[in-house]
Amino acid sequence: MGDKTPAYIAFGLAILGLVIAALQQGVLHGSIPGGIIAAAGAIPACYGMWKGIQQETQGTLAMSVLAVLVALGVGGLLIVLRVVHWVA
Repeated sequence: MGDKTPAYIAFGLAILGLVIAALQQGVLHGSIPGGIIAAAGAIPACYGMWKGIQQETQGTLAMSVLAVLVALGVGGLLIVLRVVHWVA
């Protein structure tokens, strides 16, 4: 059984980014700082992917891949929503 802590950290950073966006002006308006923090969750998730490959554990690798996708998706969405709010 592999260590899934980096994936949990990545999910936590994505949630923290959403909380920051909600506290600023709402999630639908986006947030640059929230997006950066959420996207930064990809860093520990990539480390978890590397550990999963090294240990040859599919559960750790799969969870880390999902964490990377969630972190980058939430971060990118928050940034794009903020930019669209500025332009519109």
